[in-house]
Amino acid sequence: MRFARPAGFAAALLMSSGLPLLAAPPAGAAACSDVDVVVARGTGEPGTLGVIVGDPVFSAMKKALAGKTVSSYAVHYPASLQPGSASQGNQDLVDHVTHQAEACGGQRFVLVGYSQGANVVANSVGISSEGALVGGPIVATIPPEAAPRVAALLTFGPPIAKLGKHITGDYADRTEEFCAVGDPVCRPDGTNIFAHLGYTRNAGEAAAFAAARITGGQ
Repeated sequence: MRFARPAGFAAALLMSSGLPLLAAPPAGAAACSDVDVVVARGTGEPGTLGVIVGDPVFSAMKKALAGKTVSSYAVHYPASLQPGSASQGNQDLVDHVTHQAEACGGQRFVLVGYSQGANVVANSVGISSEGALVGGPIVATIPPEAAPRVAALLTFGPPIAKLGKHITGDYADRTEEFCAVGDPVCRPDGTNIFAHLGYTRNAGEAAAFAAARITGGQ
């Protein structure tokens, strides 16, 4: 799927990967669907869940999980260059998953993060993004009782990868990381900012990975 790049978006990514936008309005708690796709968008990324990653991944997830009910949640955070942005997203993601896990006994979760949103996801499972581009300290982690309900984590252009860090531990085998050749946000040798804007092409692959973990009972 091809998308039109907002005029200021690519230029902003050249300056610390983003431009400040107003935060999206708070999303209400998802219904008790079979699968809740929780998305943290990239810095300044437009779209309901994020035009580059979140929206296409959610669309692909619904197709890959035909026959199951699939809801979405847009992590409510600034997704900006302001200090504390990633940590605000970290808190909101954990609050949402914790609430949903308590309210919906059988619900599974797929966590999706693009760029700064990947920092949000990493923080939420105990991998600090502090020191990475648009990163921040961990302020909350998914509680142990909810952790088994997280079926998959999908990260795109994760800034922690540029530091040689990745999601490890109990979540490692549930994680699919996408870091394109040339992407300067996630690769030390990256020089092509447009590589960071091309992750829409990975939506189907990412959804297939998550769907396999859900339908395979993992």
